[in-house]
Amino acid sequence: MEIKLVEKFVKEELINDCTGHDFMHVQRVANMAFKLKNQLGTGDSEVIILSAYLHDIIDDKVVKNTEKAKKLLIKKLKFWNIPTAKQDQIFDIIEHISFSKNLKEKYTLPIEGQIVQDADRLDAIGAIGIARAFYYGGYAGNPIYDDNFIIRKNLTEDDYRNKNTVINHFYEKLLKLESLMNTDVAKLIARRRTFFMKQFLDEFFKEWKVNE
Repeated sequence: MEIKLVEKFVKEELINDCTGHDFMHVQRVANMAFKLKNQLGTGDSEVIILSAYLHDIIDDKVVKNTEKAKKLLIKKLKFWNIPTAKQDQIFDIIEHISFSKNLKEKYTLPIEGQIVQDADRLDAIGAIGIARAFYYGGYAGNPIYDDNFIIRKNLTEDDYRNKNTVINHFYEKLLKLESLMNTDVAKLIARRRTFFMKQFLDEFFKEWKVNE
């Protein structure tokens, strides 16, 4: 399989993305997944790299018609001569790795899915994670911060999609991701990135209070 064909397809599908789930995000996730795979020394490389590149192609945050996107992806996987068993693995992974899909109950992923999930979640935290949070918040029309919005606990998938502030998103999701990492390698990276986010939040509230 020629990975350049996959990259070309993903670039074309995400070319107009304004949510922070663009091709550069996908490329970072693929690179991180490959790094985690090499350090762990386990997992099917083809399933991991394809799942990483394709993980946002059928996401409802990114595409308006998910059923149409799924049909197109099936067509492409067949065109790329990906075996049916691996196609099933890829769909199982990309349909179950998101944070919102695991709010009610944690889905049991194979090691390939755990690696891609960790890579995706690592891109949601740290400096790039902060930038992406505000980028998506602007796209969704969410305020930066407003203390009239409460930090929600025991989120459902529907709650997760409802309007809230960007800062609250750190407490509802981003700061939780370190403890949700699957692999020890990802946990070490997440620890440093989470510490950086906490420093950012400390500084944010210091500056915010000055202007109250």
